[in-house]
Amino acid sequence: MHDIKGGRHTLAIHGGQVVDPLYGAVSVPIYQTSTFAFLSAEDGAGKFAGEIEGYKYTRLGNPTVKALEDSVAVLENGYAGLATASGMAAITAVYMTFLSKDSHIVSTDAVYGPSRLVIEKHFSRFGVESTYIDTSNIELIKKSIKKNTKVLYIETPANPTLMLTDIAACAKIAKEHNLVLVVDNTFMGPHYQRPIELGADVVVHSMTKSLNGHSDVVAGMIVTKNKELYKQIQAVHFSTGGTIDPNQAWLVLRGIKTMPLRVEKSSDNALEVAKFLEKHPKVKWVKYPGLKSHPQYDLAKKQMTGFGAMMCFEVEGGVEGGKTVMNNVKLSTLAVSLGGIESLIQHPASMTHAGMTKENRAGAGITDGMIRFSVGCEDCRDIIDDLDNALNKIGAAKAEGGKTMSKAKK
Repeated sequence: MHDIKGGRHTLAIHGGQVVDPLYGAVSVPIYQTSTFAFLSAEDGAGKFAGEIEGYKYTRLGNPTVKALEDSVAVLENGYAGLATASGMAAITAVYMTFLSKDSHIVSTDAVYGPSRLVIEKHFSRFGVESTYIDTSNIELIKKSIKKNTKVLYIETPANPTLMLTDIAACAKIAKEHNLVLVVDNTFMGPHYQRPIELGADVVVHSMTKSLNGHSDVVAGMIVTKNKELYKQIQAVHFSTGGTIDPNQAWLVLRGIKTMPLRVEKSSDNALEVAKFLEKHPKVKWVKYPGLKSHPQYDLAKKQMTGFGAMMCFEVEGGVEGGKTVMNNVKLSTLAVSLGGIESLIQHPASMTHAGMTKENRAGAGITDGMIRFSVGCEDCRDIIDDLDNALNKIGAAKAEGGKTMSKAKK
């Protein structure tokens, strides 16, 4: 792995990267190949036995993919990374590594919907038990651990409620109970939050989001704190085949080089947007870690170095109010996903978390009228004007209808 030292911008550009030894290419080449030729039968045998370094078959490793894995591992300050075909491929590989029949997982209730769905609907078929709780409550985590608990899986900030979990406190609990602490770091990313430095064992990412940043790639990443955990997950990952394509890996690598610039701009925008929404008469509440009104503002300052691009807010009118906003924004794009260079707006109850029951959504704080907003890198004034125009449409059609009826009666 590249031993470059420096700040976060420097590491994003140079971390884990080496100049191409064949022709001196500054940009990592795309090794778009399924298989690699051996110099001899002995060379092939040695590589398969692990006695000789080198590549054999892209499912088992690829130079472009390796460059990406090293890059993210450096940013997370971890031992090594494993790139996957999607964020869910990364999460599933981690689940398969540490969960078996009659084992138990404790996890954040407001976790990304499919992360919970795959446990409750699929892993449960093989005897895996699960408990989903408000992991911001440390005492509740302690009470939820059983003799067969193997994994403590948290997402912080949580999707989509922006609830925070104390990573260092969870690491202490995990160590006391011999659990593997897994942190989904997708929402904040390694520029502003590095869970391994706070005691996490494994970090997972949907690289589709801020690491890539351009809404044109689906990819995932696993980073471990040590070699032992890496080898355990690697064995499952290689066997199950959730391999990322080298071309996709290269696109993410290119995105990472500008990730700090994008993340800082969108984070600056998000704080201003959150302050605007907090004062808007059509908005009931706003959850953004950078607001002093966030119930865990002090924790945000403690475990993060920035507040990110994600927020959620509740508008008047419930579901219909939310639909009105989403149907009237012009600049922001009505779409799922997050962390892209453009602003994205969506309705969790009918989109990303629709797979959860209404009761589970309510228990996790995902209200029917909640809007999730991923703030992009557009001019901040334009984002605010767009939201203001859409928010002011709430109740407007109903009011206009009432006026028309009044005139008709006269």
